[in-house]
Amino acid sequence: MSDAWRIVEDDLSGAAIRALLEQHFAGMLANSPAGSCHFLDFDGLRAGDVTFWSIHKGEDLAGCGALKMLDGAHGEIKSMRTAEAFLRQGVAAHMLVHIVAEARSRGLERLSLETGSGPAFEAALALYRRHGFEDCDPFADYKPDPFSRFMTRKL
Repeated sequence: MSDAWRIVEDDLSGAAIRALLEQHFAGMLANSPAGSCHFLDFDGLRAGDVTFWSIHKGEDLAGCGALKMLDGAHGEIKSMRTAEAFLRQGVAAHMLVHIVAEARSRGLERLSLETGSGPAFEAALALYRRHGFEDCDPFADYKPDPFSRFMTRKL
């Protein structure tokens, strides 16, 4: 068993990734009103403009993340989630570095995200800030929402 992180494009068919995403959906709904939750469901994550990855340590699923293409120059980070057994071990940072590198390789000029605004989202907000993301106005089809935070960075 390897101790290295392994990130793979994922087709969402495995039981472990489906269970992690179900936890992700439930966590979003537990911390924000349904109308303020903007996560992609399974069909949304399989859309042609979305690439979804899972991150593993050895054989264990550690987390996931996705890149949604908004247009030829702008992408959105979606579905960042760390499995509970891997919290505070750098999983999200590894996935974020991967998504930023992928966005650059696709020639994107900007990468943005929407996340929650309450205490449950503070660790995520701190991670994004450490990686150069700054608060911004709503983008794409988003509207101002007290339960949402919008962040962006130039690539």
